[in-house]
Amino acid sequence: MLKAISPIDGRYASKTMLLQDYFSEYALIKYRVFVEVQYFIALCKHPLPQLEGIQEAQLDELLRLTNQFNESHAQQIKEIERVTNHDVKAVEYFLKDQFDQLGLSDYREFVHFGLTSQDINNTAIPLSLKHGLDHIWWPEFNAVIRQLDQLASEWANIPMLARTHGQPASPTLLGKEIAVFTERLKVQGEQMESITMKAKFGGATGNFNAHVVAYPSIDWEQFGQHFVANYLSMERSHPTTQIEHYDNLAALFQGMKRIHTILIDLARDIWTYISMDYFKQKVVKGEVGSSAMPHKVNPIDFENAEGNLGMANAILTHLADKLPVSRLQRDLTDSTVLRNVGVPIGHSLIALKSIQKGLNKLLLNEAKLESDLEANWMVVAEAIQNILRREGYPNPYEALKALTRGKASVGQADIHTFIERLEVRDDIKQELKAITPHNYIGKW
Repeated sequence: MLKAISPIDGRYASKTMLLQDYFSEYALIKYRVFVEVQYFIALCKHPLPQLEGIQEAQLDELLRLTNQFNESHAQQIKEIERVTNHDVKAVEYFLKDQFDQLGLSDYREFVHFGLTSQDINNTAIPLSLKHGLDHIWWPEFNAVIRQLDQLASEWANIPMLARTHGQPASPTLLGKEIAVFTERLKVQGEQMESITMKAKFGGATGNFNAHVVAYPSIDWEQFGQHFVANYLSMERSHPTTQIEHYDNLAALFQGMKRIHTILIDLARDIWTYISMDYFKQKVVKGEVGSSAMPHKVNPIDFENAEGNLGMANAILTHLADKLPVSRLQRDLTDSTVLRNVGVPIGHSLIALKSIQKGLNKLLLNEAKLESDLEANWMVVAEAIQNILRREGYPNPYEALKALTRGKASVGQADIHTFIERLEVRDDIKQELKAITPHNYIGKW
């Protein structure tokens, strides 16, 4: 790991190692084998006349091969690829060897029957992505939402000075500000989750040419739909060229980008609150915050998250922009690009774990929130002027502006002196004096 080129497989390997089962070279080979075997079984179940003699026990042996597929099998395929210089053909030859060992030699030519490489790649890759997201990414994403929901509930009644344009503004509630992020994340998560995982399956140029010429009486379109939906649990794109359109994949990546952008916003806000001393951080024994300044406890988890989310979005942008564009019926640029699908997922996973770690370190410094509110009585000017508007008082905004705008300090005494000088009933004055920066928080 010390010589890893990417920090995903190096410095952060402990955080991303579970992704290896879905996005590594080994994983791609394993999913290709799975799709090839499922396709052969689907041909047997159709059935093709030449495959009617196969026994269920023999198909079970093939399924066992996919279930017990390991790195030794993948290495055998890589050895074959060194000769073929073609990765999918190497999988085909490996499976034909396995057919010979399982007593299925008479049926070996129906491995990869009528298919092109992209019938395998454009099913294996979205399937591995679907499983990787379902098993690894979504649980981490939902864990962040649960953590934020808990903090929003815990801090639901904590008043806090808001800042718009970096300046003191009408007070808010800390819990509500956290809830803003959970609402945004949930909406975008639902939108991303609703995107259907599509797969291409239809032969060399998408028309089942080889299938139709060999077995013209079979409805191959119906077969393709059934195979992708019932054997792979995805949705078949139709019509296609030699490759998948990747439009839905692009939408998925763009949806993930929006989630990342919200998380960057969250990380920066929490970082800023820490810098304002609204949060302290739990001190971890043995940790060092600076090589020169021993007092520092840095918000490194949120900085780490922001950096990794930015890296993820840069790669997702290229994936979303490039993949839907291919010359005529097919060029090869999608192949090398698709091999990087796991990279932004890795950066995203690192960020999600860092955010959880950072949130878990936060210690609310309620005294600082209260002192900031007490130091900024000018924020109740909005409340006063609107009650005065209600009472028909002339030019209330201008009166409050003269009192508060640009002043270095406006305290409780200044506000109450102003109220006393107003030509309004005493009960209105008492109503105005009851307003403080601590209770002028609205409702959410």
